[in-house]
Amino acid sequence: MNIAFSRRAEALTSSAIREILKVTERPEVISFAGGLPSPASFPVEALARAGERLFAQHAHTALQYGPTEGYAPLREWVAARQGVDPARVVMTTGSQQALDLLGKVLIDPGSAVLVETPTYLGALQAFSLYEPVFRALSSDDDGPLPAALDAAAVGDARFLYAQPNFQNPTGRRMPVARRAALVERARELGLLLVEDDPYGELAYDGTRLPSLLSLNPDGVAHLGSFSKVLSPGLRLGYLIAPPALVRKVVQAKQAADLHTPSLVQVLAHEAVRDGLLDRHLEGVRALYAAQCRAMLDALARHMPAGVRWNRPQGGMFVWLTLPQALDAGELLQRAVARNVAFVPGAAFHAGEPGANTLRLAFVTVPAERIERGVAILGEVLAEALNAVPSGAVAA
Repeated sequence: MNIAFSRRAEALTSSAIREILKVTERPEVISFAGGLPSPASFPVEALARAGERLFAQHAHTALQYGPTEGYAPLREWVAARQGVDPARVVMTTGSQQALDLLGKVLIDPGSAVLVETPTYLGALQAFSLYEPVFRALSSDDDGPLPAALDAAAVGDARFLYAQPNFQNPTGRRMPVARRAALVERARELGLLLVEDDPYGELAYDGTRLPSLLSLNPDGVAHLGSFSKVLSPGLRLGYLIAPPALVRKVVQAKQAADLHTPSLVQVLAHEAVRDGLLDRHLEGVRALYAAQCRAMLDALARHMPAGVRWNRPQGGMFVWLTLPQALDAGELLQRAVARNVAFVPGAAFHAGEPGANTLRLAFVTVPAERIERGVAILGEVLAEALNAVPSGAVAA
């Protein structure tokens, strides 16, 4: 039987990261590819106790249909934590669904969407289904440059998508002054900001910077997630947005899945309502900080001259910039042949491909395997650099 796919479906492609993860299923592969939280960070016992309370006290609610906006006590908990009205909160089936719903209600074919350079691959995928034209903003180590937000660049763009905290893929964190300047410039231009914040709780020193949402509640749609702080298996996130946008998102969600599973929402609320999250996050931050130190120390020991990397203050990723003569996509195959995997940076770019960049995820790899994997990667890069004609290498 010949199935006639829609034009949008024909344009769909698989995630570059998901394809790489198929390779990493082999136990001998040291994978720096997947942006997965460490299983050691999952609060298994606390979730088990929350499940017992759920079935003892809230079974009928948890097993029944619920409102599209989400379980009211959980929405109130999110609202209190973020300092907003609960009416502005919509629970979603992972924050990835929030990206899809925003794309559905904000993007027409040909609409302009502004993104950072580089940007989160999952957002590019979610929005691409609605056929936008991406405009990549000039960015530096602190995030998008406010000066790049001029009237000509913005034009009729529907929104700017950004991850201010420990961005995927770069791990960079937008300083307070940059946040304020970006929000003020967007306000002047009447531009909606979409703030995606799955990693904000993962600062190694526990500090939190003001969210874009807090700087302009009526000009920001804020996405949050329980995936990195409790468990990705819950598939639970949320959207905080101005009332008019909330109404349209709720209508779109009604058509998509009616509501996020009640069982998951009640379980999450039972787990976090007594302060578990703050207690639990202390251990997660300490674990990830130790993993990051192991990665940075290994890079310092094993990377050849000309390779540069950042020093994240939180999150799960390190971003490497190779000499211009090297293509990380080509080098991936050589690394995988020696049982090391990473994600080439080109997939995270909406504009120029950034072929000489790559992302390393470090929180799921034990320290001794980080050391071994980085040593192998250093050898692969050194061999590639040695093969480049003299004078063609530029950092």
